[in-house]
Amino acid sequence: MRPAEAVSVACERLRELRAWQAARLASTYGDLLHDPQCVDAVAFFLTDLYGPEQHARRDEDLARAWGILSRTLPRGALGLLERAVELQRLTAELDRAMAERLAAGPVTSESYAAAYREVGRHEARRRQIDLVLTITGDLDRVVRHAWIGLALRAAHMPAHAAGFGALQDFLERGFAAFRKMNGAGRMLEAIRERETRLSAALFAGSPAPWPAQVTSTARHA
Repeated sequence: MRPAEAVSVACERLRELRAWQAARLASTYGDLLHDPQCVDAVAFFLTDLYGPEQHARRDEDLARAWGILSRTLPRGALGLLERAVELQRLTAELDRAMAERLAAGPVTSESYAAAYREVGRHEARRRQIDLVLTITGDLDRVVRHAWIGLALRAAHMPAHAAGFGALQDFLERGFAAFRKMNGAGRMLEAIRERETRLSAALFAGSPAPWPAQVTSTARHA
């Protein structure tokens, strides 16, 4: 196989893996997606924090804007951004390792579970879950400060004009989503319990510790 073809195959395999994971997450948190108070925050979690898309533009924006942001944003918001970038990088690293180890053919519960165990990296998986929980908690605290929402709205046009639009939109989406919730306690507990249990079950040898419909959903993603 030529190098260009190998890269294309690897990218497609990674896309298939992420589509399957997105379907799994939507199934795991289907109850919260039907809760009017939680739906926007869970959607943000599934797309902006733990979803199938890469966020290189947002991360580049953060690197370029860090000097300005460090003088204008509160420490809690800065920590949130740092952890979001760390989560994205760690997730991308684990996804690439998984994609390289997937058996040929459509991604299934069994092939996913086998690749998950072959990659291993228990500490990295725990860190991934911890980052999601910490970021969720950060957002829950940040939205209690109404002035941050006002500051974000005021910064919308200047941020886009300065070339930091992806980062600005990420902050606005997160603030708006979590602002609608009356506390993120239920969501935090759901993520902590479900992701920890699923990871432990996979490492323990379970071939499919999630609803059967995940596989069929992912194949058509």
